[in-house]
Amino acid sequence: MTLNGKLDIMMIGHFAKDKLVVDDKTEFASGGAVYYGSVVANKLGAKVGVVTRLHPDDFFRLDELKSQGIELFPVSAQATSGIENRYNSADMERRICKLMSFAGSFQPADIPDTPARIYAIVPIIAGEVDLPTLKMLAQRGAVALDIQGFVRVPNGGELVFRQWDAMAEGLKHVTYLKVDRAEAELLTGLTDLQEAARRLAEYGPQEVVVTQSAGVTVYADGKIYQAPFTPRSLAGRTGRGDTCFAAYLSQRLTKSPAEATRWAGAVTTLKQEKPGPWRGSIADALALVNHS
Repeated sequence: MTLNGKLDIMMIGHFAKDKLVVDDKTEFASGGAVYYGSVVANKLGAKVGVVTRLHPDDFFRLDELKSQGIELFPVSAQATSGIENRYNSADMERRICKLMSFAGSFQPADIPDTPARIYAIVPIIAGEVDLPTLKMLAQRGAVALDIQGFVRVPNGGELVFRQWDAMAEGLKHVTYLKVDRAEAELLTGLTDLQEAARRLAEYGPQEVVVTQSAGVTVYADGKIYQAPFTPRSLAGRTGRGDTCFAAYLSQRLTKSPAEATRWAGAVTTLKQEKPGPWRGSIADALALVNHS
């Protein structure tokens, strides 16, 4: 597929068929940061493209994105990635993750030549994107990176957090970095999220986005910005971090870090109230932004 115009954000990562288990109640749903994130960024006005790997039998699952005007660059794989996310409703902050299937690593030929303002590397599992691919994209433009896909490692079927051995080299090439509380603590040894964000920025990222159940903390321009999450329900907890990062990136195309942080907090609040990607109105989000 070729485009006449430039993308605002090219998102690169596995689309997933996820199994969601809450208090032993099971449902299956589309997942992955390219799914949750692309819908949000597109809804907020960004021109978005998705590069993903999945089995040809599952290409139809991308129709939802295509119908919204998101540009698709699907690559055939032997399987479609899938993760089982198991929650206890009393604590939706923590989950047990198991790998069900893996769509394989991205190859240089998988990445289209289409230019973008931001290349968002948003893998869900370690092994999707390697360091040479990250460096290649950094030569083309600003890189946004969700570190989840570099520290969440398959281990006997379960997904566990491990240090990213190439982090010092990799983060030199990143402009926007996203981590959650557990990842921030793992990588820095710090429990203070503001200090953890500052420490991660020392590796090279200009802006660091840290998510947790209470809200989002952003370190940018030597300053800390914060916005709360105040959902009335956690029915849409899965995809929280993906939503927050995509909302922040889409708003940074035209807004300051402070404004982008407020928008990310508002949209993520609304997203958590309903399962699936955020499909709410910009007016509702703006009302929440103005109230914060």
